[in-house]
Amino acid sequence: MADTIDLDAYFKRIGYSGPRGATLDVLEALHALHPAAIAFENLDPLLKRRIHLDTPALEKKLVGQGRGGYCFEHNGLFAAALIALGFRVTGLAARVYVKEMPGRISRSHMVLLVTLPEGRYIADVGFGGWTLSAPLKLDETGEQKTPHGPFQIVPDGAYFFEKTLIDGQWTTLYRFDLEEQFLPDYEVSNWFCASHPDSRFTTELMVARVPKDLRLGLMNRRFSIHYPDGRVERRELASAEDVAAVLEKDFAIRLPEPRAELLAALSRLP
Repeated sequence: MADTIDLDAYFKRIGYSGPRGATLDVLEALHALHPAAIAFENLDPLLKRRIHLDTPALEKKLVGQGRGGYCFEHNGLFAAALIALGFRVTGLAARVYVKEMPGRISRSHMVLLVTLPEGRYIADVGFGGWTLSAPLKLDETGEQKTPHGPFQIVPDGAYFFEKTLIDGQWTTLYRFDLEEQFLPDYEVSNWFCASHPDSRFTTELMVARVPKDLRLGLMNRRFSIHYPDGRVERRELASAEDVAAVLEKDFAIRLPEPRAELLAALSRLP
């Protein structure tokens, strides 16, 4: 499923210095650190730049260049690291839901199934503002606590729904099944998401990061900070320079060059 990855460089990028065994403890540690260090972002689609999903390209961008990415990039890189450590990883695909309704795009989200002696776990370090900061046990139907709030996996025949609490209501994030997906499957959805003129990834800015105890989000010009007590702080960013500053400071993204091209794209945000 994945090419060789430089684990030393990846671990340095996410700040991990622990054991290197294929254990649940290691999976949980990596799953917390990855989305805290590497932001979810769609700057390349916004700049009309192609996204490559082979492991060397993901490693170059997300590790070497200090960038973030979206689901195929995050979970593709995470899968490569897990496989290099000896984990058994299966790529899955999910249909994203919007306000309890299935999205109009086909199964456009990448999810990982990690099989351990303790059971089967869902790993997902690339779902934007609702990215998991811990793996979820697939066969546990009750509420599962994570560092960033409760989640739940609800079986429905051959399908599973991942849900979380939003405004006090259990809300479906996506639906998936256990059919294995391969790179060509992801390439189709990746091409649509990164290239189609009707894709939100090519017309809007979506950025997120989940450092300890916080959820940071940026939707176009609206910057949000979600606190553990439920408090949310929001502010509108006035200019493209303001957006760029937040991307660098709060989301820890090394911005792509040339800067003038990026600022021009940010200035067109709604």
